[in-house]
Amino acid sequence: MQLKTKGKPHNIFYPVVGRVTKDHTANAEILLIEGEIPTDAITRFSLVLTTLDIDKAIDKPSVYAIPGFEHLSEGDIVLVNTSGMINTLYRVNSNHNFLLFTERCNSNCLMCSQPPKNRDDTSYFFDTYKQLIPLIPKNCFELGITGGEPTLLGERFFQLLELLASNLPETEIHCLTNGRTFAWPHITNRLGELSYNRLMLGIPIYSDYYQLHDYVVQAKGAFDQTIQGLYNLAKNNIRVELRIVLHKQTIPRLAQLAKFIYKNLPFAEHITFMGLEYQGYTPHNIDKLWIDPVDYSDILSEAINYLSDYGMNVSIYNSQLCTTPKNIWQFARKSISDWKNIYLDECNKCAVLNECGGLFQSNAAKHSAYIKAIMQE
Repeated sequence: MQLKTKGKPHNIFYPVVGRVTKDHTANAEILLIEGEIPTDAITRFSLVLTTLDIDKAIDKPSVYAIPGFEHLSEGDIVLVNTSGMINTLYRVNSNHNFLLFTERCNSNCLMCSQPPKNRDDTSYFFDTYKQLIPLIPKNCFELGITGGEPTLLGERFFQLLELLASNLPETEIHCLTNGRTFAWPHITNRLGELSYNRLMLGIPIYSDYYQLHDYVVQAKGAFDQTIQGLYNLAKNNIRVELRIVLHKQTIPRLAQLAKFIYKNLPFAEHITFMGLEYQGYTPHNIDKLWIDPVDYSDILSEAINYLSDYGMNVSIYNSQLCTTPKNIWQFARKSISDWKNIYLDECNKCAVLNECGGLFQSNAAKHSAYIKAIMQE
């Protein structure tokens, strides 16, 4: 799915965030033009985007010679950079929108799908989202926050959460974080003061054994910080989801981890077991990570049924039904974001295609050897 395009910039001296429209009378900031330029109507817009190969005919900030706007819908929100690059920030017809708060991280996970970058991008993303958040439709059901590690924004992390709470009070916010920052009580207390009950933190835990968790995230002391952070969050009544990525390092102690979670982290609102995404670091570490989902199906069933039997809310993400034991199909969710979700040719013959979560686009290059259409019984 296309999320960006590029043209030739004209009179753009700073990044512009705005809603796009083809309607000259609409309440939006950016006008899309594919035909004749309505010079009497463009004055009310902050910026013009056009497929026409012209520049000085438009006496205002613009990007011209853009290949097309087929990927944009009325009301989508974009970021137009001074280079002429146009990034889609929010899609009105999608339930899979997210805000990338930073590309920096204090972990370096073996299977990270978006490897961290060692540069200070705090101001760039903060300034972008200060403009974006007030423009997001009030009926937005759910919005994700991701990174990098979002809490590395420091005080600006909380300022953006406050902006979300005030502008989108009914929107569910799901924030992916490694949880380590919350080992410091003053940080967790600052989050607790927001009393933001629409916010849930998705925090990974990869083993009940500290050295194994630290190895997976490539950070000494990470396990102890994460566990302390989880307890601090619980004290502040902050909603928590636990995430376990399934691979060669986490599978051997999966049953023990399930028991550890039930006995030590019973306040977790949701636990999800997640299939591996073949992107980022994963292809480089594939020998350390890959295990066919069929080969760990019994262990996964044991862990999931244990937690479910004790009343915990459990899900399976990023899995295919044909590689998942039928006795745990009820826990499988269609979790992969629409812009990177695919199905193989074999899947088109499957009787349960509409119930199956499919694959990541990147997993076309690496997936279970047992993917096979399920025929109607």
